[in-house]
Amino acid sequence: MEDLQAIKQRFEIIGNAPGLNRAIDIAMQVAPTDLSVLITGESGVGKEVFPRIIHAFSARKHATYIAVNCGAIPEGTIDSELFGHEKGAFTGAVSDRKGYFEVTDGGTIFLDEVGELPLPTQARLLRVLESGEFIRVGSSKVQKTNVRVIAATNVNIPEAVKNGKFREDLYYRLNTIPIAIPPLRERQEDIPLLFRKFAADFAEKYRMPAIRLTEEAVEVLKTFRWPGNVRQLKNVAEQISIIEQERSVDALTLKKYLPLHEPMLPALTGVHEQGEANFASEREILYKILFDMRKDVNDLKQLVYSLMQNAPAQQPPQEASTSLVLRKMYEEHPTELASFTSPLQASPHSRLEDPIQPDDAVIEESLSIEENEKDLIIKALKKNHNKRKLAAKDLKISERTLYRKLKEYHIDN
Repeated sequence: MEDLQAIKQRFEIIGNAPGLNRAIDIAMQVAPTDLSVLITGESGVGKEVFPRIIHAFSARKHATYIAVNCGAIPEGTIDSELFGHEKGAFTGAVSDRKGYFEVTDGGTIFLDEVGELPLPTQARLLRVLESGEFIRVGSSKVQKTNVRVIAATNVNIPEAVKNGKFREDLYYRLNTIPIAIPPLRERQEDIPLLFRKFAADFAEKYRMPAIRLTEEAVEVLKTFRWPGNVRQLKNVAEQISIIEQERSVDALTLKKYLPLHEPMLPALTGVHEQGEANFASEREILYKILFDMRKDVNDLKQLVYSLMQNAPAQQPPQEASTSLVLRKMYEEHPTELASFTSPLQASPHSRLEDPIQPDDAVIEESLSIEENEKDLIIKALKKNHNKRKLAAKDLKISERTLYRKLKEYHIDN
């Protein structure tokens, strides 16, 4: 069996992060078996490389290998694509068609974005995994297949199971051998190596000198969060290679290509083992930060109104000082305080006789991810004049996922 460095060279894997090396090692260990493998990791980390490693070092290496993007196939045709159909099974089925599981008999099938499969298709897949049996759409004949299944997803499957969106029995059947691919932000030392490789590739492709980063630019590169992971890093390297005339790139120039550039935030701590505060995605982390900021503003409002309520009637200097504080708050946070009666516009007498209670001043927004997600979907549809394709593009989800969300949240479109 080839050593680690030889495998990296063969499959063009760059980096020496412990998490990456561990994932490669597990792939090599499981390759000779026929066990199902579930590869997890954020979008853009390079999950598609590992099924090829497993297939290449398995006994099936000379048989068919097919990679299927489950998230890109419409829900109405996914069963036909995977399991085939009979002539006349539905409108447009003008002849018999073999599905991927039939074509790949004896080989390996890679199901990318398996978390996007609809529940009926999940039931069909479970049957294939348990007994090797499937039925074409529109047929009653049971067929057999001998296929090794490798699946990948960027969805939090345990959470999807909890919400009834993914079958628990299928999850455990797929997750016989789990392989977790670390995000790029956990591979800081690998980031400059990857960038240098991409820069050299694009220099060769476009026949130009390779770009180089200054030391300050390298530090910026390493501290950026890279929500799009390796795919985003590659895109940035290509953009700079084409656009910049100067081949030496400094930190200021690099930041122009990093949207919303921010250094990495400290890791959230205090998370309960059972997931009481599980912020698995970048969106959830952002929500928590915004909610914490909102709470700080509300606490400040409550303190100011409490001071006003308890202030003696005959203290003009202190009242003037409070007015200056409130005026500054209104100047800096006009939207936050718009729903309250301005103390600057009320008389001292009215403020003392009819003070605003702290409970009235504090307005907490819903912490429900589902409600915020629904609101974002409605805004995207309104922005794009109810065109689902454009709305899905703005939301950075597939059109089929958007369609499912519309039904889930009962959004008329």
